[in-house]
Amino acid sequence: MNKMTIDDLDLAGKRVLTRVDFNVPLQDGKVADDTRITASIPTIQKIISSGGKAVLMSHLGRPKGEIKLEYSLRPVAARLSQLMGRQVSFVEDCVGKSAEKAVFAMPDDGILLLENLRFYKEEEKNDPDFAKKLARLGDLYINDAFGTAHRAHASTEGVAKFIQPCASGYLMKKELDYLGMALDNPARPFVAVLGGAKISGKIDVIENLMGKVDALLIGGGMAFTFFKAKKYEIGNSLLDEGKISEAANIILLAESKSLDFVLPVDIIVTRDIDADPPQMETVLPVGIESGMIGVDIGPRTIERFKSIIQSAGTVIWNGPMGIFEKKPFAAGTFDIAKIMAAATDTGCITIVGGGDSASAVTKAGLEDSMSHVSTGGGASLEFLEGKILPGVAALTEKGSAK
Repeated sequence: MNKMTIDDLDLAGKRVLTRVDFNVPLQDGKVADDTRITASIPTIQKIISSGGKAVLMSHLGRPKGEIKLEYSLRPVAARLSQLMGRQVSFVEDCVGKSAEKAVFAMPDDGILLLENLRFYKEEEKNDPDFAKKLARLGDLYINDAFGTAHRAHASTEGVAKFIQPCASGYLMKKELDYLGMALDNPARPFVAVLGGAKISGKIDVIENLMGKVDALLIGGGMAFTFFKAKKYEIGNSLLDEGKISEAANIILLAESKSLDFVLPVDIIVTRDIDADPPQMETVLPVGIESGMIGVDIGPRTIERFKSIIQSAGTVIWNGPMGIFEKKPFAAGTFDIAKIMAAATDTGCITIVGGGDSASAVTKAGLEDSMSHVSTGGGASLEFLEGKILPGVAALTEKGSAK
């Protein structure tokens, strides 16, 4: 992506309107997980150390165009103040007179967080008038919110029509660098590990990756639709019934490409996923008994995946291997995280594609053991599908007039 970055801009004395991703969980009026806030700090620090004014905007939750105080970003401003070790101002609107007054009163090297963008329905509708109001708050625009880059909203795409130049922040740049490198120029062998509940959300990813990867490892609930396409009995396991024919086509396509397309060779099953403790057994996938539910990949599958990942130059992982949110069924997912961490130590480039995979890596305490953990589940999926992300497309091309 030949887009301008924050390092291409003269920030001194400028109001730098910056889209960040502060969509963080709140509990008892405080930030419960500040990972996304911390990820934005290098960009904020660059703005203020260069003498710019950091005007930060974000959404939080789904207030659906209404002012709902439980979705206010005020607690986020408080947490950012603690993390920065200095005052972060907050204004109770994101457009209009109060927002403009607060922004124009900012000193050089000041930091101001605007109120939740989604208190206005115009944000998600990408309303041009709303985007224009946002643009009044900045001399320059930085997008550092990869997690929302796949949405054509006023703060991610619309605003770029009314303010120039527009550049990526450090977090956005890191995401594009890692994911772009994997798709365009990966260290080989290039391996993709895909899991998650349903195949329907991953078909475009699989089809785009099939011409790029050397091996494709399939786990999670989506594996059972492939098993059904192979005429296996899957018991009561999760099935994307409308996608069986597409799964069969993918299997045939993989064979025609001589792609190493690896499905689980053993499965952990149970009759009752809510039992405490659940009665589990390991079975072959060829004939899962009626009433049994597949909940995780088995030990032989883990070992097979391990041997492939260990020899890889680049690995992308998106989607858990089982019902990992339930502790008894999390072993496969956490083992993949450990295997990838070990591969990183031996020089493999390991990329975790956001969402549940990122959550699993964090729960395993291994987020710092990967080359890159994406902050955007939906955005990383669409990037891996080969789609153009509106929030990235809107950025100014390098070489354009500043």
